[in-house]
Formats: sequence, C-alpha cells, structure tokens
Amino acid sequence: MMNIRPRKLLMLANLYIFLSIVYYWIETSSLLNPIAITLVLLFGVHIFIAKKQTKLILPIIFLVVNLYMVLALFSEFSEFSTLSNEALTLLFVGILYLGLNIASAIFILQYHISSNIQVVRS
Repeated sequence: MMNIRPRKLLMLANLYIFLSIVYYWIETSSLLNPIAITLVLLFGVHIFIAKKQTKLILPIIFLVVNLYMVLALFSEFSEFSTLSNEALTLLFVGILYLGLNIASAIFILQYHISSNIQVVRS
C-alpha cells in the first residue's frame, strides 16, 4: 500500500486549486479578470503568509464558491429538455470537476484546522 504523507497531499491539493484558478482565468479569455486576480492573490496569501488564521481563508472561499457552482450546474442541467449526450457530458464533467474542487478545499481546511488544534493542545 502506498504511504502518502499528509504534507504531500496538502501540496497536491494546493497545486490542484492553483491550477483550477489558472484554468478559470484562461477560460474567461480576459487578462484583467478581477475575480481571477483576487483568487490568485488570496492563493498567494494562503501559501506565503504563515499565520494560522489566513490559511483558512482560501479553502473556505473556494468551498463556498464551488458549492454555489454545484447549484449552477444543476440549474443548467435542468434546462435540457431531453437527456442528450451534451447534457450527460455537462453533468459528468461538472460533477467530476466540482467534486475534485470541493474535496481539495475540504482536505486543506481539515488539515489546517487539525494543525491548529494540535498547536493549541501542545
């Protein structure tokens, strides 16, 4: 069985979130996208600022945004009158993408909350 340390999983989750932000920025086709710029700045604060409280900001925002996007996905899916290949592709890719986003945000949030609890106990 493969033994992956939580620290390496944290790095993978952070990398995934960063790539997801960059993907969003590229897909908007706008270099001056204020939402993408804000997300990149928040990601930089999340990575480079060592305060425990700031480590919780990005995963919470990312989690809330992606939960909202799940609602948008189901709203868009409900507009299809028939169950076509396009509808199924939208649903499959959307659930996979948003599911990975939500899982990454929850993992990062859980990691930083548990590390904060360990600091308080010691």
